[in-house]
Amino acid sequence: MNVEIATPARKYSIEDVISCTAPGVMGNFQVLAGHTALISELSAGEVKIQMQDKTQYYAVSGGFLEVLDNRVLLLLEAAEPAEEINTDRATEAQERAKKRLETRSPDTDMIRAEAALSRAANRLKVAGRASSS
Repeated sequence: MNVEIATPARKYSIEDVISCTAPGVMGNFQVLAGHTALISELSAGEVKIQMQDKTQYYAVSGGFLEVLDNRVLLLLEAAEPAEEINTDRATEAQERAKKRLETRSPDTDMIRAEAALSRAANRLKVAGRASSS
């Protein structure tokens, strides 16, 4: 099957995919060749694309996944391949978010700080996959 990942900034196209695992809002799920038609909402997390000779990982934000005619389309706010994640930048973002949550000033948007912390942690987790795949 083929997988397409589309964001406002970039598009990825991957052919000859064996399986695609995505972070659904109710939990992770896997799509295999011949899967029935499906549309699902996605949460932030990790997308794993398994091919015959390699596995690719992407840190993704929320969006939607559609399966139709042996094609998986992921429409996402953001997607970043594991090997392209800048771990220094992600670590700095994680530290900033932790600091904001610890200080808890009246000006701090706690929901935004928690989301930033979650995004940074996800990016670091996925970046670690680049060396193991």
